[in-house]
Amino acid sequence: MAGNDTGNVNRRRKKRKGKVVRYRSPININPGYIIFGVVFVYIIVIVVSYVRSEPITPYEVSLGSLAVNNTYTGLVLREETEYPAVYSGYINYFAREGEKIPKGSMVYTVDSSGEISEMLNDSGSNDIELSNEDMDELRSQISGFSAGFYPESFIDTYDFKFDIEGTVLKLANYKVLSSIDALTASNLSDSVDFGYSQDSGIVVYSHDGFETVTADMVTQDMLVRDNYEKKQYHSNDLIAEGDMAYKLVTNEDWSIIIQIDEEKCRELEDKSVVEVRFLRNNYTSWAYVSILRQDGAIFAKLDLNNSMITFATDRYLDIELLSNAEQGLKIPNSAIVEKAFYLIPIRYCTDSGGNSDQKGFLRETYGEDGTLSSEFVETTIYNQTEDEYYVDEGAFNIGDYVVDPSGGEKYPISKQGTLIGVYNINKGYADFKQITILYQNEEYSIVKSNTEYGLSVYDHIVLDGSTVKENDLIYEQSFKKEE
Repeated sequence: MAGNDTGNVNRRRKKRKGKVVRYRSPININPGYIIFGVVFVYIIVIVVSYVRSEPITPYEVSLGSLAVNNTYTGLVLREETEYPAVYSGYINYFAREGEKIPKGSMVYTVDSSGEISEMLNDSGSNDIELSNEDMDELRSQISGFSAGFYPESFIDTYDFKFDIEGTVLKLANYKVLSSIDALTASNLSDSVDFGYSQDSGIVVYSHDGFETVTADMVTQDMLVRDNYEKKQYHSNDLIAEGDMAYKLVTNEDWSIIIQIDEEKCRELEDKSVVEVRFLRNNYTSWAYVSILRQDGAIFAKLDLNNSMITFATDRYLDIELLSNAEQGLKIPNSAIVEKAFYLIPIRYCTDSGGNSDQKGFLRETYGEDGTLSSEFVETTIYNQTEDEYYVDEGAFNIGDYVVDPSGGEKYPISKQGTLIGVYNINKGYADFKQITILYQNEEYSIVKSNTEYGLSVYDHIVLDGSTVKENDLIYEQSFKKEE
């Protein structure tokens, strides 16, 4: 019996020795691997997002101005009176053109025999030396022609040639005729008649048909210089009694009429005066401005009360309107976007209470049990009118109600409005900022600086506003700065 038990024990021991049991160790997770894996996945996601997204090019806002074409060709209107000759014969002008003469002074002489012309030629008028004042008059004519010369209208060069010849001849004759005592003492006195001014004013020796035109008669065709024709009166011309001999500008007040577009009209409508620069001599002057709408066009009438004598012989003037509206923050037009907002009355706005002064509104809500309550919704104010705030559409839905914190009155969210602005990215995400455009051309806009809800100099904005939305994170490419 004992022997059998011993044998069984030995057999069991042999079986155990023949069977190998594998030891299973517990699973130990290294936290470092987990962190590394999470970071690795995050980097992959960021890289993929960056590759798939379009990089945003920022633009740094700077102070600047626009290269705006504010130059115009204007039609000059004055009070002009024409006077006919009272004699027939060869006319010779005594008074200098563009000179202010008193009433009763001698303007011209008329020689019925032609002998006075011979006397002027024999007097050596070709050798007369012109004074500095005479030379200034010639330089003014030359510079005026040069400033308004266009190769397409080369025929104007011949008119200029005749004008210069006439001016030189009148200046030379003036030197000779100023010795009028020699004429009265000579035997020619019976054949020479004298023309005296019937009024005081600035004398002009030309006729162009605009002498009686007033501002309300101006048409678009009148402002086209190519259509302009002027008859210049010259000494030694043969005239008949009743022919126009000269004209007088009798008032220091004068006007310049220019044609403008709707945009310039809106700018000038808010102004009573505007500064004008004359391109011919770079003089500047202030003019009263008024708007005329006639002949299917818009005209600006610029009224001046000085400098008229300088331009008494000009019917057209090239001018520049000087405006301060061109100065401000310069931004590219590609950055400008239009965004919709909810309009909520200002009296519904409140703050969150406590130490916070963050603005927001109390929105009416219903609990799971159907009870009515209100919750504070923090919002960003983008602009305001006298009665309403512009609030981001993402803060509410149409049909939501906000509650007046003082009286409990409810207001349904429904009214909407739009603002133009840009996306500011100073904080790394797209934040809409309203702008006020002062002036604009095809590429850039000048906007008002340091407004309550707007931009400031050195702010960073998205160069292409259509590529982002509100609160988008910005993957910047490289800064675009205006040179």
